[in-house]
Amino acid sequence: MSEIVIKLTQLSHGGGCGCKIAPALLQQILGDVKHKLPYPDLLVGTETSDDAAVYRLNDSQAIIATTDFFMPIVDDPFDFGRIAATNALSDVYAMGGTPIMALAIVGMPINKLPVAAIRAILDGGESVCRAANIPLAGGHSIDAPEPIYGLVALGIVHPDRLKKNSNAKNGDVLILGKGLGVGIMAAALKKGALSDVGYAQLIENTTRLNTVGMALSGMASVHAMTDVTGFGLLGHLLEMCRGSELTGEVEFNRVPILSAALPLAQAGYGPGAIERNMESYGREVHFADGMALWQQRLLADAQTSGGLLVSVAPEAVDEVLACFRQAGFSRASAIGTMKSGVAGVVVN
Repeated sequence: MSEIVIKLTQLSHGGGCGCKIAPALLQQILGDVKHKLPYPDLLVGTETSDDAAVYRLNDSQAIIATTDFFMPIVDDPFDFGRIAATNALSDVYAMGGTPIMALAIVGMPINKLPVAAIRAILDGGESVCRAANIPLAGGHSIDAPEPIYGLVALGIVHPDRLKKNSNAKNGDVLILGKGLGVGIMAAALKKGALSDVGYAQLIENTTRLNTVGMALSGMASVHAMTDVTGFGLLGHLLEMCRGSELTGEVEFNRVPILSAALPLAQAGYGPGAIERNMESYGREVHFADGMALWQQRLLADAQTSGGLLVSVAPEAVDEVLACFRQAGFSRASAIGTMKSGVAGVVVN
């Protein structure tokens, strides 16, 4: 954490991936854009709401290209930079790729933020790129009314090891790599209700790179993969279900939840993105009778730099969980299954 005393979250109307446009509204804006584009080497485009675009260079290499940026989720400039950069690189790992380079996206209210604070944000992002062993090779900056930071992230993957979000198989087990509750904790932070322990959990969760995606890339038993961010667990699982034309069944009691987030969720904390997400799911998500509202909202909580969601063959579950554990993801858990049926999500 830097020594600069400034409350970044007071300079923006939203924060982290909770800034995302709601899924339903985004679908209206995009209209019929989501179709297969006539480029044979474009392996992933807009057709399945995947995490990044992928373009085949040759028989053994494909380039992954993505971008992600948002407004502050925490007050500390250095931590904000770390979280934003970790979140942006996650899309490369979610495709099974290895990051190779990044460019910075910077929008700052230069009349409100001191140069030292802006420098600290950039330093935080650079520190994550160093941890990922890639150069932060440039970028673009503008004077903006609210602080915005993120990355253009480029990666590489063998075309045969590419992991889309649309290839889940009937009978697969769903594994989630990180605990839920980041959006709820961030909302509590903005209201001065997050404990020091909770803040430490939030930072640990959001700055852990999803490098395990590189190992999972080489496993044929891993059929589909995505990362859980602004649309919540339910929203990103729903994208997987639509692309794979399957029903995802989730057992709430098996979903990992950050311990500091649990009482906050029960007390009603959370970003406005939760309600926007739930309204967007509509009839495609079904909750078991008697499930508490706080439980439903937690599954729709907008995650920032969330965990990988993996659809894996049943016989490989232990192997995949071992990969997560070896990479330091102690909360990784099997949370449900993919089954034949109408595309949608059922929560028990």
